[in-house]
Amino acid sequence: MKKLDIIYEDKDFLVVNKPAGLLTISDGKTNNTLYSMARIYVKKQNPHNKIFIVHRLDKDTSGVILFSKNEKLKYLLQNDWNNLCLVREYYAIVEGIMPKEKDTLTNYLQESKTHQVYVTNNKRLGKLAITNYEVIEAKNNKSLLKINIETGRKNQIRCQLAFINHPIIGDRLYHNKAKRLMLHATKLVIVQPITKQTYTFISPVPFVLSKGSL
Repeated sequence: MKKLDIIYEDKDFLVVNKPAGLLTISDGKTNNTLYSMARIYVKKQNPHNKIFIVHRLDKDTSGVILFSKNEKLKYLLQNDWNNLCLVREYYAIVEGIMPKEKDTLTNYLQESKTHQVYVTNNKRLGKLAITNYEVIEAKNNKSLLKINIETGRKNQIRCQLAFINHPIIGDRLYHNKAKRLMLHATKLVIVQPITKQTYTFISPVPFVLSKGSL
């Protein structure tokens, strides 16, 4: 099992850099997950220590993940996540040249019985997803994007970009093949709900997703 790449740690939080290809939490088929690594880490410090998942990243997405060290804080964060999470920033490389330098994608997303997320016109059954993007670089029929999301729906970024015919490179779910999914969660800014302190956590953008990599 790989060693945790720790970004920040205190009495309340453990923040780590998740590698691409690792599940955040078990899917029932494997226990090789970021959560299990975090749990082993805190238990080595003290067998009575606990760790709680606050949010997730898709298996193939890399970047910032925040764990809580107590259950009360976990629930406070999860119950008001959209207000307490001020920034969720990603970098992505997509197929093609984007039609606009900046834009906001607003769609309703629905999940099929086979767990495929897709855009729907049915506002009653779908969940609102809002994704903002800015083009950092564009060449060789590819675009490097900086993305901020206002909602946290499953597969949100991947689904919405594929819907406008600019799938993320490496996204096997939305019909694109490459060595890895070119999506990285680079910044997370949150408000601690008890102390009201603002924290900024940053995971450096991997070289494969940096400017000049296209």
